[in-house]
Amino acid sequence: MLRQGILMFDKILVPVDLNDPTIAECAISVARELTKLSGGSVRFVHVIDSAVIVAPMLYLPPVDFNLLAEEQKKALVELTKTINMPAERVSSEVRMGGVYPEVLAAAAEWKADLIIIGAHRPSMATYLLGSSATAIVRHATCPVLVMRSEKSASLLSN
Repeated sequence: MLRQGILMFDKILVPVDLNDPTIAECAISVARELTKLSGGSVRFVHVIDSAVIVAPMLYLPPVDFNLLAEEQKKALVELTKTINMPAERVSSEVRMGGVYPEVLAAAAEWKADLIIIGAHRPSMATYLLGSSATAIVRHATCPVLVMRSEKSASLLSN
């Protein structure tokens, strides 16, 4: 939406990887500033990647997915409390599945005007594995702003 010559967004979706929330710090900051200007709202979404969980299941005891989701919801709510915005303009959700399809589904269901996603600096891992940010940019039906972190992608979790 355009107001007084400034592009405004009423609903901003920010995907957050709770395993490495520092990647989303810049995206969170930009979302906060844009929603201050527009009076809009921001929703944080974390996706429990089912592909990461299923592979270890061959070797580990079963995981209580409900317990895992509840823990992730609590962590996401704690993160939202740190951004200094009125509570009625901030929401969060935890989803399970593939990262980029779930982020796109969350954006569509919430009718997001903008997705702001943090991303690693490109590295060989990105070229070998691809990235969720790339897929989100490619397939999103709303604008996507990619905020680069100083951190490089890695084949191993940090």
